[in-house]
Amino acid sequence: LPKKHSFRSEGRRPAMTFDEAFDKLIGHEGGYVNNPSDKGGETKYGISKNAYPRENIAELTLERAKAIYLHDYWGPAGCDVVPDVLRFSLFDFAVNSSPKTAIKHLQKLVGVFADGIIGPHTLAAIQLSPPVRLAIAFNLDRLLFWSDLADFNHFGAGWVRRGVKNILDLLPLVK
Repeated sequence: LPKKHSFRSEGRRPAMTFDEAFDKLIGHEGGYVNNPSDKGGETKYGISKNAYPRENIAELTLERAKAIYLHDYWGPAGCDVVPDVLRFSLFDFAVNSSPKTAIKHLQKLVGVFADGIIGPHTLAAIQLSPPVRLAIAFNLDRLLFWSDLADFNHFGAGWVRRGVKNILDLLPLVK
């Protein structure tokens, strides 16, 4: 059997918290925009009118956006139970494409049935994977996913910059 890898960050620092991940995410997301090419409609802090029709997007506060991200993305994506090095990548993918889509891509990488649910089989398979290698592969898989989207020609450059930045952030952890 492959060596089991620790979910912790080998004592270098405590595991990434939701607050830290949110702060990093907001660095990718902008303020208020209403780009006619964006099928999400008006958007603020990455929260779109299409996804949240009852929200007043123009008046959305950063605190409200943070509550949405915790409840609808961080928790459902299982970010608290995956290895520290994978937390932000999973969260960021979940925010852009849905927790279920992000989890399915992760499940395919670790070789388990892709049902979009982080359960015991998925967690066991994740634990058997080298965490940094898995996080880098997950981000590379996301780049391929984006390249197949219909609106890649319009938004792809920004998406690629985002994905590459996530990979570059992981490179210092490669041994």
